[in-house]
Amino acid sequence: MPRKPKRPCSYPGCAELTDGRYCDKHQKQADSYYNKYERDPAIRKRYGRTWKRIRDRYIAEHPLCEECKKAGRLTPAEEVHHIIPLSRGGTNEDGNLMSLCTRCHSAITAKEGGRWG
Repeated sequence: MPRKPKRPCSYPGCAELTDGRYCDKHQKQADSYYNKYERDPAIRKRYGRTWKRIRDRYIAEHPLCEECKKAGRLTPAEEVHHIIPLSRGGTNEDGNLMSLCTRCHSAITAKEGGRWG
């Protein structure tokens, strides 16, 4: 299947070609800016070092995207999703987590009205 052509990085003055919105160098800066200035401080506290440890352990135990697996595809998991969001009383327990690829995680988050809603 043909790939979508790469496009220039959206960072002002950067001509690096990328598959996403920003090149690797500027993606880190964009994420840092979002986390520092746009993300709610209460949410920032929930996703600290403890969450990273939980996430790494869970993804090691569940390396494939659970949604893709239901559809008969084998896709590596890249993110861990809270079934019931922490903001709505969810927890970091294994029963409330699912490993997802970026595509599935973005679709679920958009449907629920998360970061982009």
